[in-house]
Amino acid sequence: MVITGGTSGIGQVAAERLAAMGARIVLVARSQSRGEATLRRLRELAPAQAHSVHYGDISRLADLHRLAVEIRAAEPRIDVLINNAGAAFGRREVTEDGLELTFATNHMSYFVLTHGLRDSLIAVGAARVINTSSRAHEGAKIDFDDLQMQKNYSLYRAYGCSKLCNIIFTRGLVRRLEGTGITANSLHPGFVKTRIGDQNAGFGGAIFRFMKNFALTPEKGAETIVYLASSEDVAKTTGLYFYKCKPIEPSKLAQDDAAAERLWKESASVAHFSTSP
Repeated sequence: MVITGGTSGIGQVAAERLAAMGARIVLVARSQSRGEATLRRLRELAPAQAHSVHYGDISRLADLHRLAVEIRAAEPRIDVLINNAGAAFGRREVTEDGLELTFATNHMSYFVLTHGLRDSLIAVGAARVINTSSRAHEGAKIDFDDLQMQKNYSLYRAYGCSKLCNIIFTRGLVRRLEGTGITANSLHPGFVKTRIGDQNAGFGGAIFRFMKNFALTPEKGAETIVYLASSEDVAKTTGLYFYKCKPIEPSKLAQDDAAAERLWKESASVAHFSTSP
């Protein structure tokens, strides 16, 4: 099982629980100290499994392409890909690729890594792709004329839009995986007390930190990820959006096929794919 964002928060809890169930975990991490600490914990929980970690900055397209090549070479067969890493930023920042940082981190990482590992997932014949989204998508819209939010940026608008992208991406992915045996689902883990937003100053960051006083524990928030990654009940379920291990209906915009196709084409162009994956 390959997992991004598996060195803290719900991702780390999910990785540890899945390892304890017998899974071999392949972490994608940016911080070497957190990566090594999580790897030690996984090896304590399941010493018989050859857990591993690959390092890179998932907001950078070059790193994402490199990570996909490295993981694909090391793992010709992948049973589960969990796209879980995410972040929220109080002010607009732009990556070296010219992308708004939230969009790059929360959406493009899912898109590029999934495409890059597609062959390893297909090789299994019954693999699963799990995309962590959020209920924050419900009030969001995607402005395709300003995808990088040069106008009217806010933490909540950028984060909500990226989480809407996660669900719409899953919708487009399902159509492209038809006949491969791969399933793809997205989920809302609940509002969880994690590291997300902790680095932000100002009013937006203060609100995030205050709200965490009422948030779920990472242990509770990880339950749906673990369920989607391991339960036979959802082995053939695809294209749904889950909360508390049950499918629920996302926003109407998240069910817009035309938006899913446009996002796919825009993302493929940004990622420099010659054709849509």
